[in-house]
Amino acid sequence: MPKPYPIGLFWFRRDLRAHDNAGLHQALSQCEQVHTVFVLDTDILDPLPRQDRRVDFIVQSLAQLDEALRALAGRAGAGLIVLHGAARHEVPALAQRLGVQAVFTNHDDEPAAQQRDSEVRTALSLQGIAFHTAKDHVIFERREVLTQTGSVYGVFTPYKNAWLKKITPFYLKSYPVERHAGALADRPEGLRRSPPDLTAIGFQASNLNNLRLPVGLQGARALLDDFRPRLEAYQRTRDFPALKGPSYLSTHLRFGTVSIRELAALAHRASQQDASNSGAATWLSELIWRDFYMQILANHPGVVTHSFKPEYDAIEWEQGPEAEALFLAWCEGRTGYPLVDAAMAQLNQTGYMHNRLRMVVASFLVKDLGIDWRRGEAYFAQQLNDFDLAANNGGWQWASSSGCDAQPYFRIFNPVSQSEKFDADGRFIRRYLPQLAGLQGAAVHAPWQARPIDLQAAGLRLGVDYPLPIVQHDEARQRTLARYAVVKKTA
Repeated sequence: MPKPYPIGLFWFRRDLRAHDNAGLHQALSQCEQVHTVFVLDTDILDPLPRQDRRVDFIVQSLAQLDEALRALAGRAGAGLIVLHGAARHEVPALAQRLGVQAVFTNHDDEPAAQQRDSEVRTALSLQGIAFHTAKDHVIFERREVLTQTGSVYGVFTPYKNAWLKKITPFYLKSYPVERHAGALADRPEGLRRSPPDLTAIGFQASNLNNLRLPVGLQGARALLDDFRPRLEAYQRTRDFPALKGPSYLSTHLRFGTVSIRELAALAHRASQQDASNSGAATWLSELIWRDFYMQILANHPGVVTHSFKPEYDAIEWEQGPEAEALFLAWCEGRTGYPLVDAAMAQLNQTGYMHNRLRMVVASFLVKDLGIDWRRGEAYFAQQLNDFDLAANNGGWQWASSSGCDAQPYFRIFNPVSQSEKFDADGRFIRRYLPQLAGLQGAAVHAPWQARPIDLQAAGLRLGVDYPLPIVQHDEARQRTLARYAVVKKTA
């Protein structure tokens, strides 16, 4: 049976893999020949600092993707076309140059991406070119999982239960891209070149290659292989930042160098085969949280700038020079609370932060310092290797109590007790705050409570080598309860 289109174009975005790719599979199965493209989008890149680990990750991953496509096609002339410019212009122009009848890509529900895709769709339509998109980045998207009344879930647990009830092997199976690889086209001579390096697009190398974050398809495979034997222990180890508990695959999920279907299938299969495998069940729950936040963003795009619970926008946050100084101290890890400062050091040095610590530092910024959650969200967006708008927004709104299924406003993490519980021996703190390495016992969690003789033995001068607390937690808690009273009044 002839295919609907003689020539097609597949546009890679946040799906940098040649295997198990829904949109690529759709393009290859519907077109006699398929070109592939990735656009280093200047609309996204131009505002970024010239050293950015995420750009470094993408550029290195593109080289592996190009190699994988050529291997899949079995011809050196095939491979990835990489362009540098505004995608909203570059994609329609390339489609016209290649003489394609259809452009394929995978969904992206972020508001800016929706606007870009709308412009691309319009431009292609004016040329008589079809534009097809596919679900690839999540298991269930948009309005696939709804309440019995047909509305979008705003609470996680019933969403999770409905997700688990709906899941079948069909939703977890891999798309057989390899079966249709013969349709991959050779690149035109003028476009048959290797992906550019960082300097070619105006960036400089970051410290990415010095971190424990292998890149691309090969990096994702290495991390997944490393995590498989640790999956069973995930529930027991995931909350302790000094332990090797997480999968460390979040950046790969963000850029699609690993398939969400492969990960969900692994977790679901393991939890079904052994009901006592709490690690697999817990990890699957974390993947479902990801779907949950994605569908919140898709159906409630206003959360990008406003609280999911509108009444929380009435809260008056701290402002002025003192608030700015507190915010800067938080960003730079100078709060005087070791677990908070160690977590921020980890973020600033590596672009990674343990999930438990994301909750701790977010609670501290919002409920100890009284700073608007949107400022913390924006700082994370600048720093995180795995920055994903839906998850980042959802996490910050959870911490501030303004989001869907968020913690109660009166739940305020105590940074010292969190430190004592999740980094009891101070291993994580000492790794990122070496100036505290000499402190013994409980003093590493609250240096200001240490005896002078212990500070002297540790060679530590508070206020010089390490700051005193910038706020008193008990006093800050009372101010937060008063600040959130406006919400209580409207409840």
